[in-house]
Formats: sequence, C-alpha cells, structure tokens
Amino acid sequence: MSWNTLDLFNPTEEHAFLRESVHAFVKKEVEPQARSHDAQERFNLKLFRRLGNLGLPGLTVPEAFGGSGMDALAAVIVHEELSASDPGFCLAYLAHALLCVNNIAVNASDEQRKKYLPDLCSAKAIGAMGMSESGAGTDVLGMTTTAEKSATGYVLNGRKMWITNGTIDEGTTPCDVVLVYAKMKGADSRRAISTFIIDKATAGFSVGQKINEKLGMRASNTAELCFDNCLVSAAALVGKEGDSLSHMMRNLEIERVALAAMALGIARRSLAIMTQYATERRAFGQKISEFGQIQSYIAESYAEFNAARTYVYNVARTMDLSREGNRIASDAAKLFATPVAKKIADRAIQVLGGNGYVAEYVVERLWRDAKLLEIGGGTLESHHKNITRDLVKAL
Repeated sequence: MSWNTLDLFNPTEEHAFLRESVHAFVKKEVEPQARSHDAQERFNLKLFRRLGNLGLPGLTVPEAFGGSGMDALAAVIVHEELSASDPGFCLAYLAHALLCVNNIAVNASDEQRKKYLPDLCSAKAIGAMGMSESGAGTDVLGMTTTAEKSATGYVLNGRKMWITNGTIDEGTTPCDVVLVYAKMKGADSRRAISTFIIDKATAGFSVGQKINEKLGMRASNTAELCFDNCLVSAAALVGKEGDSLSHMMRNLEIERVALAAMALGIARRSLAIMTQYATERRAFGQKISEFGQIQSYIAESYAEFNAARTYVYNVARTMDLSREGNRIASDAAKLFATPVAKKIADRAIQVLGGNGYVAEYVVERLWRDAKLLEIGGGTLESHHKNITRDLVKAL
C-alpha cells in the first residue's frame, strides 16, 4: 500500500471491522448505562464480562494464549470508541487489557501465560496492576512495598494505592489477578524492583478500601491493595529479580498511547455535542452557531481534535508491543492529546451554558473524566521531563 492510499485510522479490513463492532457495542450496550453508573460510582462487571465476546480483553495477546493477536493501533481504536461514551468503563478496560493482560503476554513466561491468560482474555477473570503508592506515583522508584525471599518463594509487605480494578464490586472483593511491583528487601539499589503475579486467594493479600467520591472516572473502581506478610511461591516472580523497570517501560508506552486514545474519544464526543447544540439553540433571533465566538470554539476544537487524532494514530501505527523504545513518541502523544480532551470538553460546556453543567447533556461528565488523563499513566510534568531527557541524549 502506498502512502497516498493509506487510511491511517482503519489501515486494514480487520481494523475497520473492529471499529464497527466496538462502535455498535458501545451504542447498544455501553451508552445506556454510562450515566447511571457514573452517578452511582459503580463498575458494571456484568457488562465488562461481555467484552470477552468481542475478543477485547485479550486484544493484543497472541492467539495461542487465547487472545486476538492485534496491534497497538487496534488498541487505540477500542479506547477511542469506548471513551466516546463512557471513559470510566474504558479505564477499567485499559487496566485489565493493557496493564495486566498485555503486561503478562509481553513479560511473563510461557507457563505463566498458559496459567493466567485464557481466563483473563475471556474476562472470566478480572485483572489489575499494582504500581502506585500513596507516596510513590510518578516517582515509582520511591515505592516502599517490599519483597523478601523465603524458603518457598517471597513475602510481600506494603500498600498500593489508586489501583483501577483493585476491587470488582462495591465491597472489598479483590480482582482475580494483580501484577505487583515490589522492591527487593535489603537491596542496595533503588532500581532493584521485581514483578509478581498474585491471585486473589493468596493469604495476606486484601483490599484495604474502595476509593469513593472521585472527581471523574467514577464508573471504574479504584482501590487500596494491602500486602501483609503475603506469601507467594517462586513461580509468581515474572522474569528475574530486578527486571521490573524493563517490564514497566514496555507496558507504560502502550498505556500512554491508549490514554491518549481515550482523550480522542472524549474530544470527539464533546465536539459532536457542541456542534449539534449550536445548530439547535437560538439566541437573539438566530442560531448560536452563527455567532463568531461559538464558531471559534467549534472550529478550534475540530482542528485540535484532528491534529491529536492524526498524531496518536501515527504513533500507534509504528509501535512494537514486544519491546521498549517508543517512550518519546508515546509520551509526546499523551502530552499533546490529553489536554486537548479537557479543553474541548470545557468549550462544549461553555457552548451549552447551563445545560452543559448538568448530567443530561454528558459533557460535564466528559470534562470530569478528562482530567485524570493528565495525571494517570504519568503526569504531564513527567512527560516534559522524559521527552527533554531523551532529546538531549540524542544530541
């Protein structure tokens, strides 16, 4: 295919079919429940399990392990389509499909893949990843959760905070599988961090609390995870001791591109709502779409959305999920796209006026949800640091 015949957003029939399938699922299944689950701060577990029928939970997992064997661009398509309706539900999907499932597919052994991936790819099991702590977010190397060797494996102690899918209900029922990062106890280096796969039934592992009253992303559950003398076998270790930085970098890159894709969904929906409203709302005897200031909001949003969308899809098109090395591109895509989502949602509220400030018109929820994208998966400030550091190294 030559460059001038490439459809950047649906480069193959498989990508186009994926978008069509997810779009139809969103319209029929996701949109009707989005408002109520946000208002009630409830994760729709029943709906989430139905994603398995579309092959979405294991989207990037090789078919040999129960996945769909698709690429980073496919992940962008799914996250854009889901987020155009329910970013909170999409965040739960991201935590499962990328932070846990893709992480295992890329970094774990064949034995671990065979054990965990089939149920995770069907959504029979729900997964999460435990990296952040109350005192260690962007400064991931400052984590205090420890792993100490025992006679039969390792003993983990510590707390993980802000964990999406940490609990799967309104109580403290933990997710089925969680990938946990922990510092090897007694190690001299701050970089001696290892990765462990932990089952929900493991003694010493529990949910401390479900975190409520979040600004946005209320349709995804966020929890504190506790590890109190949590004994895991040697088979729970992913790779070798101290491999976690490599694991993190491989997975953070696709996470950041997917978060950028979520921004596209929010921006696209916000733009559509404000444009439609501007053609229907009248003031001073004319449609408000005829006023210059409203035209500015709509036109600038259209240009910014398309610029962000083109950039994010082009980054995804060139990503290799099997290795790290895409950090500068993935950071830059998220750095550019996520503020665009919040800005366009904000303009939509302004165009709708009082109607934009209430739940019925959706944009207030999209605006609230958009803010997390500037924080989660790496803050905008961390992207500034990473991009500058990589550019300086390249000199």
